[in-house]
Amino acid sequence: MITPVARTPRAARTTRGARTTLAARTTLVTATVVVVAILLVGLVSLGLVRGASQSQALLTLGRQADLVARSVDRSVVVGAPQRPLRLEPILRQQGISLHVLRTGGSAPAGLTPAQVARVLAGHPVSVIVTVGGRSLLIAARPTDSRVGIALVQSARVARSTAAQALGRLGLALMVGLAGGVLSGLALSRWLARPLARTAQAAHRLSTGERGVRVEPDGPVEVAEVAEAINTLSAALALSEDRQREFLLSVSHELRTPLTAVKGYAEALADGVVPATEVASTGRTMLAESERLERLVRDLLDLARLGAQDFRLDLSPTDVVELVRLAGVVWADRGRRAGVPVSVELPDGPLVVRTDPTRVRQIVDGLAENALRVTPPGRPVVLAVRAEARPGHLGSAITVPVAVLEVRDGGPGLTEDDIGVAFERSALYDRYRGVRRVGTGVGLALVAGLATRLGGAAQAGTAAEGGASFRVVLPAD
Repeated sequence: MITPVARTPRAARTTRGARTTLAARTTLVTATVVVVAILLVGLVSLGLVRGASQSQALLTLGRQADLVARSVDRSVVVGAPQRPLRLEPILRQQGISLHVLRTGGSAPAGLTPAQVARVLAGHPVSVIVTVGGRSLLIAARPTDSRVGIALVQSARVARSTAAQALGRLGLALMVGLAGGVLSGLALSRWLARPLARTAQAAHRLSTGERGVRVEPDGPVEVAEVAEAINTLSAALALSEDRQREFLLSVSHELRTPLTAVKGYAEALADGVVPATEVASTGRTMLAESERLERLVRDLLDLARLGAQDFRLDLSPTDVVELVRLAGVVWADRGRRAGVPVSVELPDGPLVVRTDPTRVRQIVDGLAENALRVTPPGRPVVLAVRAEARPGHLGSAITVPVAVLEVRDGGPGLTEDDIGVAFERSALYDRYRGVRRVGTGVGLALVAGLATRLGGAAQAGTAAEGGASFRVVLPAD
């Protein structure tokens, strides 16, 4: 026989395959941020560097013009203008042309007559002009010899300086990009490594392994995930231990009536039961089967409490009349067990919108629990009363509630018992073999039913010397 292999749906495979790792995403995001930052810095710096380079080149040219003007002042005599031109070879090596400005004389291209006049009047002029599609830097200075000088340099020198600066800036940005990518890779590994360990631990838990622990590491949020996995692992182990103990206790409770029913049935089938004892044997079998049925019903109700389809039939219910009728039944059962069962009821009715069947189930469960642990001669009390309790908006506002209470004269509960009384099989685990206990299903079912009815179950001590169990239901 060939066993078909389960296949993952194509959509799921595609989605899983399209996923990328946290390390890859972190590295990609970091690299993208760095690239965007570099582009923005480059675009902003390009204009700034070019403008700053031209301004710096013009400033440098102006300083050179000041030096040439002072040199002309010392060497130029009227009628001998040829001597300052000896500086031309030195300036030409730097790509600078030297011009002498005179009244009525020629001026270099780009320098207007007004600017020439300003220079001859004793004022410096520094400008950037465009002549024939070329950008020129012009620095003109006056001299004490009633002439002026003008230094002219192509802006390409400034652009060359700017290109060098931009090249150095680009190199720095590339180094920053490499550093950003490496930092992103290191960050992603730092984040992903503890998450990968946590994911492996979760997979181990899903396969049934217990006692799995993850060492909290990485950032606070990642460490909290690891701690949550550790908490989940401990909770799963505790829950499964309690489930095993619960199943063992339920198995024991089921085995006892089943053994009795089976034994009596075999005796009847073999004809070893005398005719005079057939009726009593039938009653015993009926009682054991009812006990078995009640336990199974409680288990089913407990299992269905958390389901959305758990049915509640709400209607106006007089809980005083409900407890009175329950008291009649349990008083009869108490007489047979030698335990006096009484009721405490208010004078008038107490109407609550609730499910009467579930409320009676609560009362019966608490009464049965009390009758089981109360020794002969000690009392069991079923009580109901109305109370006013503080509402959610503060102690000044009260809301009416109905309190259903079952008290007994049994061994009672300790402070630790009160805290876990409604936890499934908690009291069974504590007192198994010490005193008569049930499976722990009844009290857990009472608490669950009270919650579904909008109320709450509480445990405490009773004036009769034993335990007190109360269920508080909203009365409005």
